[in-house]
Amino acid sequence: MENNQSNTADRELRLTRTLDAPVDLVWEVWTQPEHIAQWWGPNGFTNTISKMELEPGGEWDLTMHGPDGTDYKNKSVFKEVVPLKKIVYEHVSSPKFVATIEFEAKGEQTFLSWHMLFESHEQFVQVVKTFKADEGLKQNIEKLNQYLKDVSKG
Repeated sequence: MENNQSNTADRELRLTRTLDAPVDLVWEVWTQPEHIAQWWGPNGFTNTISKMELEPGGEWDLTMHGPDGTDYKNKSVFKEVVPLKKIVYEHVSSPKFVATIEFEAKGEQTFLSWHMLFESHEQFVQVVKTFKADEGLKQNIEKLNQYLKDVSKG
């Protein structure tokens, strides 16, 4: 019985990346709606953020506009916010998951750890197969990295 809780490897996505930007800038582009709308999502997507209350219990309403014109409404609730360190949010619209993003300052760089835990293995498999969530997450971080380069050039 107790094993189930710790054994989440079959329903989680984890990606780490060292970003070429100081942690305060990475935090800023992660937490300001006008920034996050510019880089969020897989390649070809644009975003409209109607609400982003960056505090525990705060809501995050995001509509992703697919390249084919499809709108994907995303509703999340922030669970934990530790400035310059950590953001945890629960994606309450389908597919349900909890995302934990951790920021670690490394001088002029930032080590980013991105973890997504899905409700069940079945849902995880569906999301990865249907929406290619693993590839999408890689593209998302790549877009973030590129956006940081553009922003720091000013």
